[in-house]
Amino acid sequence: MRGFRTLVIGMALAALSSGVMAQETAPKRARNVIVMIADGASPNTWKAASYYRFGVTGHEVYDGFDVKLYASTYPLNLSTVPTGSDEGTVTFDPQAIWDDTPDAGQVTGALGTYDNLFAGYSYARANATDSAAAATALASGHKTYNNAINWSNDDTRLKNIGEYAVESGRALGVITTVPWSHATPAGFLAHNRSRNNYAGIGQEIVRSGLATVVMGSGSPDFDNDGKPVRAVEESAFRYVGGKAVWNDLKGGKTAYHLIETKADFEALAEGKLNFHGKTKILGTAQTANTLQFSRSGVAAGDRLDNQPDLATMTRGALNVLSKDEDGFFLMVEGGAVDWAAHANNLPRLIEEQLDFNYAVEAAVKWVEANSSWDDTLIIVTTDHGNGLLLGPDSDDKAYAPIVSQGAGALPLVRWHTDNHTRELVPLFAKGAGADYFLKVAQKHEGLARHKGAATSWYYVDNTDVFRAAANAFGVEVAE
Repeated sequence: MRGFRTLVIGMALAALSSGVMAQETAPKRARNVIVMIADGASPNTWKAASYYRFGVTGHEVYDGFDVKLYASTYPLNLSTVPTGSDEGTVTFDPQAIWDDTPDAGQVTGALGTYDNLFAGYSYARANATDSAAAATALASGHKTYNNAINWSNDDTRLKNIGEYAVESGRALGVITTVPWSHATPAGFLAHNRSRNNYAGIGQEIVRSGLATVVMGSGSPDFDNDGKPVRAVEESAFRYVGGKAVWNDLKGGKTAYHLIETKADFEALAEGKLNFHGKTKILGTAQTANTLQFSRSGVAAGDRLDNQPDLATMTRGALNVLSKDEDGFFLMVEGGAVDWAAHANNLPRLIEEQLDFNYAVEAAVKWVEANSSWDDTLIIVTTDHGNGLLLGPDSDDKAYAPIVSQGAGALPLVRWHTDNHTRELVPLFAKGAGADYFLKVAQKHEGLARHKGAATSWYYVDNTDVFRAAANAFGVEVAE
């Protein structure tokens, strides 16, 4: 069956590249769309996790999806405020990424300096998106300036897929391993000129009541090791909308039932949680920044035992959202993959990516047990690359591959930055409406360097994630 699907995809892509249009058929409409984002996961982040888990690639659940392509992620411009003009507009040439012309000089990052080495490396590190502009592109279908949360370069509010889903009668859920007011979850829940206005974003999320389920970290009552603290300063409450909003959540004065303990997250996943008369859930795990990454130390293992994992949160969200007979939209983010890449921390990068992969498995199991691929679309991707993670010989040979040392062993790698990149990043899709990506994909031979099948040498833009979701739902999108 898998070979047949690959053949069908290859035929569709071949028809597109030759200009032959297939006969139009009525698109399958999805009741449910699940978008899963491993924040900051460069192409080799996915491979590194698979090497550690299996020793080889090709065995993750998304490797069996019908659509396996790549996506571009560049922003509209590098401003942090609306400019109202075309000045500084970022352009993108995928060919430039693969340029192996030697390049002198260095780039300075937070951790130190990195040699330029090749023109392609320099291009990949330049003009990268931040998570806010990327989230806006994924959620609203619009390119915008770095720092914007569903806010345009013309200084106007942008409508996101979460709003379209709710307007269509569906439920909305957003879950993450980082604070739920951070850029990526905020992109599917809120609007703001600046991603750094966490308190304002948190207030909108809670006061609007748009989502049925919101989950993540950011508790003012615990530190990064999951230990209780007594928050005094107002800034400690920024991730949860400020002290007044947090007190209202704790006091049951909002539309949401607040859960905090690992036991409650697990009860939600098992369908045994008492909602205490509420119909909506806001989960804020007992940790300040991330569920696991920000804990003491730098090695993997010895995880905090009072935190839920992303798979548990995914099952819990699906239990709640699936009660809506009209369907739902769910965004699941492995947010701390990005934090590990910024730190060039390979053990915890793999730990965070695997936590994300297990969540994808949980979502797939839910579809196959409780829905169907004719009813639900799953899209798995990232918002941008980070770290320019390449092989140990990549200082001598451009884009030399990372090297597996077998299951349970860290692969051999080399970092080339501690910041975001504009690499073409993986995108996987399966279910009702997944073929949308095949209709808009562009071929680029440079993608052959990833050693995938020729049917994967295609890429879409990150804004196409929004369009694919809207198309799957059958909702009309305002220009």
